[in-house]
Amino acid sequence: MAALLATMLLFPLAGAVFQAGWGLAVGRRASGLLAALAVAGSFAAAALAVWNLGVAPEHVSFGSWFGFDGFSAAFSLLYDRVAGIMAVTVTFVALLIHLYSALYMREDKSYSRYFCYLNLFVFFMLVIALADDLVFLFLGWEGVGFCSFALIGFWHEELGNVDAGRKAFLMTRVGDLGYVAALALVIALFGHASITDLAAKAESLSPGMAAAIGFGFLFAACGKSAQLPLSAWLPDAMAGPTPVSALIHAATMVTAGVYLLMRLEPLLAYAPSVGATAAVLGAATALYGAACALGQRDVKRILAYSTISQVGYMFVAAGCGDVAGALFHLQTHAFFKSLLFMCAGIMIQACHEEHDIFRMGAALRRKMPGLFVLFACGAAALAALPPTSGWFSKGRILADTLAHPGSPFFLVFLLGAAAALLTAVYVFRLLFVAFFANPAEPAPLASDPALAKMERPLWPLAVLALAYGFVNPPEFMHMRPWLDAYLAGTATPVPMEVEQVEPMIGLLDAVIALAGLLVAWLVYRPARQVAGAPAGWLTAGLGLDMLYRRFLARPYFRLSAFLWRGVDEDVLDGAAMGTALGLSGLSDSLRRAGGGRIAASLVTLFAAAAAVLVWLAVRST
Repeated sequence: MAALLATMLLFPLAGAVFQAGWGLAVGRRASGLLAALAVAGSFAAAALAVWNLGVAPEHVSFGSWFGFDGFSAAFSLLYDRVAGIMAVTVTFVALLIHLYSALYMREDKSYSRYFCYLNLFVFFMLVIALADDLVFLFLGWEGVGFCSFALIGFWHEELGNVDAGRKAFLMTRVGDLGYVAALALVIALFGHASITDLAAKAESLSPGMAAAIGFGFLFAACGKSAQLPLSAWLPDAMAGPTPVSALIHAATMVTAGVYLLMRLEPLLAYAPSVGATAAVLGAATALYGAACALGQRDVKRILAYSTISQVGYMFVAAGCGDVAGALFHLQTHAFFKSLLFMCAGIMIQACHEEHDIFRMGAALRRKMPGLFVLFACGAAALAALPPTSGWFSKGRILADTLAHPGSPFFLVFLLGAAAALLTAVYVFRLLFVAFFANPAEPAPLASDPALAKMERPLWPLAVLALAYGFVNPPEFMHMRPWLDAYLAGTATPVPMEVEQVEPMIGLLDAVIALAGLLVAWLVYRPARQVAGAPAGWLTAGLGLDMLYRRFLARPYFRLSAFLWRGVDEDVLDGAAMGTALGLSGLSDSLRRAGGGRIAASLVTLFAAAAAVLVWLAVRST
């Protein structure tokens, strides 16, 4: 097992090193092929490892890498069934995105640099999936943050792309302060940072300390997973290439925060306030993201807000303690959202880099019917139409909320149900406008054979978006829940209360999805001339950026200006200049006193003698 895990990690790392050193030398075709082969090797190792994994987790250590004062951080891995499924999901989706990217980036001058970042990202994401040591996990955590920064600002010739990358980097670093604080508490209490030992000793923690550690990690998860209040960076992250959005901001990195909460589930069991907070934040973010998606015209920004919303559902499941449910929706979301993002990339290139869905329309559907079918599969799963994968996984999460007693979780259910309705509306609005409308100013369509070839890696994702839900069907369908059964020895079993409410939730979720479809049809059906997206607060993300500017950035700028001009220039510089002028004046006086004239020298001598005599007389009295 150690050899398989090492191979899984080293293949993409070696691919990144090769791309950095020799990617340009081997040529574009070989560079893309070798990058995909590196991820394919990692996927093969992940599949073999999960196939050979038993119920008991595997612990593998490759030695320590630094230490201080009795503490040492190790390259240690915790490979259980949750980690195994996560690794397979990451490498499988990453492989398809690499194959897609070879065509999408076909004309880009920085071809090898792109694949270097992409391979490096897969390595760091696998570190997050497999690490047992929280310091080692933090290495992967920061590594995916760096790769995200580099890929969002990949086309750095445009200042807006650089600003988007900087914004993502800074906002996620704010969240990382919570990780560092929680990690410091763990090391101070236990002398190590092992997830395994932390889970085993969590019951020894006081409720207050367990909550303090849990809230620290929750804040970090909110930053990485773009949850409120740290969600403003993700829509701007669409500045990078579209395959980057599919891999980093839909299928993997943005779900890293949820995955961290899943790994720490034994700790959160002793801090119920953390779980309840995660569920409330997730539900509020789900509704926020769905509402904002309704106000967008840019196809990638619609999908970006959709990602924020869907990751909110994963937070709800993690807050309810349902690791299997959170992982289930993480997988289904990885399939249908990466499918939608890559379809969006084809749409944009087919329309000569046009992002506005109100300039696409029926001509695009007629010219590329395969693209329409692929997009419709992803849209149906995102809207949770039965029996697509999204209907199964989202219904499971809503059932989790009703199975928990207390008003906070009932509020979470109401918010989640409202978000589900808005999701169906904005998804079918996107589908009808982009593929059925007759725009007044349609974008010209390109005739490039590469566009049809880009569809080929997407068909497996379309099949999974439609059918993967049957891997974990609810109890009332009387089918084997394979995922729950596989995770039975690793994750907390599904409570009986969840199984009792699942029939009602399944029906409710279907009604909500169909109601959203009906609303979208009435408002955006092809026969109607739709002017565009609603403007105002929804378009601006409900003013979240404005709130940051008004209550954080503007006071910071004012404080900085005061410290610069009021303190630094007026006080510090003024005191320094006054002291210098005083010393300069004293020096001039002394220079004149000793200028070589006998009269002046005698006067100075007698004055000094008189001063000494006066001082002695005062001391003697």
